[in-house]
Amino acid sequence: MNSFTCALALAEAQRLGLDRLDAQLLLLHALGKPAIERAWLLAHDTDELAPGLIDLFCALSLRRATGEPLAYIVGSKEFFGLALQVDKRVLVPRPDTETLVEWSLEVLKAQGAAHPLQVLDLGTGSGAIALAIAHSLKAAGSEAQVTAVDASAGALDVARENARRLGLAVDFIESCWLEQVRASFHLIASNPPYIASADPHLAALTHEPLQALAAGTDGLDDIRHIIQQAPVHLLPGGWLLLEHGYDQAVQVRSLLMQQGFLQVQSRHDLAGIERCSGGQWTA
Repeated sequence: MNSFTCALALAEAQRLGLDRLDAQLLLLHALGKPAIERAWLLAHDTDELAPGLIDLFCALSLRRATGEPLAYIVGSKEFFGLALQVDKRVLVPRPDTETLVEWSLEVLKAQGAAHPLQVLDLGTGSGAIALAIAHSLKAAGSEAQVTAVDASAGALDVARENARRLGLAVDFIESCWLEQVRASFHLIASNPPYIASADPHLAALTHEPLQALAAGTDGLDDIRHIIQQAPVHLLPGGWLLLEHGYDQAVQVRSLLMQQGFLQVQSRHDLAGIERCSGGQWTA
């Protein structure tokens, strides 16, 4: 692999099965350049790469070719305009979840007279939802107290570091869902595990933490638990918003209505799939 240019390195990565964008992002990472510098690669496609850099790029490409998420390899993922550090202790934040953040912000805007707004993110992982909400509310000048919960101490370490790096004030609680939570909130938002334990798609997600993905035979065990326990922790008029699987909206709405939630509804993601469901607690 002597005298490898940028163009030849990208071609070799594509031969391994990587798509061109992933190959470009990995090469930029190996070069120590930001992801926005893709144009630099086009302008320097005949530049020769040092042997050590070639070895590094090949190692990164092999990791991606075996299915490891790009975000774990480069150590970061953008979510709702925020650059979040991620590793194998947390799920990679996905664009679908931005639907949940957008809905959360709508709900909180409607409750804007309440100060400070009390917000809870259940199963925070990298902190994506909590930090996106905290950042947006801060930018809007809204006073808010955002709390993030996770059962994984490792995940909370990742989320705390993201909060520190972004300069956002978020409280963190290690808890299995609401067990260690004592306060009440205007909004509880959650992206819990919702994949059925026997779903064949899990086989392709071996690099991500299983406990953050699967939830019983129908994928709804954790959602049922949250819906049952949330009313005790919602202020009058507070909302519970949940992300769920592409085919679970009808079931989740039914669970919410059975529990006594009102204004039960769902929201579509950018692909037109009912990705989130929620309801208001008025009791």
